[in-house]
Amino acid sequence: MSPLDFLTDLFNPDLAFLSKALAVAVMSSIVCGVIGCYVVLRGMAFIGDTVAHAVFPGLAVAFVVGGNLVLGGTIAGILTAALIAVFSQNRRLKEDSIIGVFFVAAFALGIVIISQAPGYAGSLPQFLFGSITGIPDSDLYVVGITGLIVLAVVFLLNKEFVTISLDRESARALGIEVFWLDLVLYVLVTLAVVISVQTVGNILVLALLITPAATARLLTDRLGIMMVLAPTIGGVSALAGLYLSWSCDFPTGGTIVLVLTAAFLIAWFFGPRQGLIAKARRRLARRSEFAATSAGAVGEPAPGTNAVGIPEPDHQPLNNGARP
Repeated sequence: MSPLDFLTDLFNPDLAFLSKALAVAVMSSIVCGVIGCYVVLRGMAFIGDTVAHAVFPGLAVAFVVGGNLVLGGTIAGILTAALIAVFSQNRRLKEDSIIGVFFVAAFALGIVIISQAPGYAGSLPQFLFGSITGIPDSDLYVVGITGLIVLAVVFLLNKEFVTISLDRESARALGIEVFWLDLVLYVLVTLAVVISVQTVGNILVLALLITPAATARLLTDRLGIMMVLAPTIGGVSALAGLYLSWSCDFPTGGTIVLVLTAAFLIAWFFGPRQGLIAKARRRLARRSEFAATSAGAVGEPAPGTNAVGIPEPDHQPLNNGARP
C-alpha cells in the first residue's frame, strides 16, 4: 500500500477506527516521549515497567465490572506509584528493590482478578499486546485530556524535576521537596503508561516510554532539545508503525515498537556526536594526529645539530686533534 492509499483510508468514514488509532498512538507517543526524558535521566527505566504491570489489576477490575479501562488503570497505577514513593524513602533498601516487590505483586494480583471473569482468556491478549483498532470515542477524549494535563504539569515543574533527576542530595539541601516531586513524577509516569496501554499493550508499553527518550539522548546533550526530539521521534514512529501495520497486516503495537527500535539503532550507529561511527572517526583522527606529532618529534635533525640533536662545533680542531 502506498502512503497516498493510507492517507485516503485515514479519511474514509467507513474506516473511522483507523484515524482514531492514529490519534491515540501519536498522543500517547508524545506524552511518553516527554515523561521518558526524566525516566532516562534518572536511570529509572524499571519504574516504567513496574507501572505498566501495576495498572494491570486496575484494568482487570474495570474489565470484570464493566467500567472504564483507562480510569481503572489510572487508579491502580497511582496507588502503586504512591506506595513505591513512600517505601523508597527508606534508604535501607534501594529504589529498584522496592520497585521489584510491587512489580511482581501488582501483576500477580491482576492475573488473579481477571481469571475470575468469564472468557478472560480471550481478553488477555488485548491487555498484553494492545487493541488500538477497537478504541471507543470516550477513550479518545480521555487520552487527549489526560495527555494535556500531564504536559501542563511537566511544564510547571520542569525545573524541579531536572534538579532532582541530576542531583537529589543537592535538591534536598536547597529545600526542594524531593518526596512530593518523586510522587508527582511517578503519577505522571503512571498516567503516561495508562493512556499508552491500548496502543502497544501492557508488555510493550515500556518501549514507548524509554526508546524515544534514549534515542534523543544519543542525538543531543541538551535537555531542552532532548525533550523536543523524544516526542517527535515517538510521534513519527507511531505514524510509520501504524502505516506498516495497516499495509502489511502486522500487529500494530509490535510494529510501532520495532520502528522505535530501528530509530534507536540508527542513532546508535549514525548519531552526529555519540554515534558509533562518529566516535570511530574521532579515534582515527586522534591517532593520525598523534602519529603526525610523533613523526615530527623524531624527524630530521635541525640544522647545526648532529643526529641526536647536540650542536656541532663551529670548527674542527687543528691537526685533527693531534699534539703539535
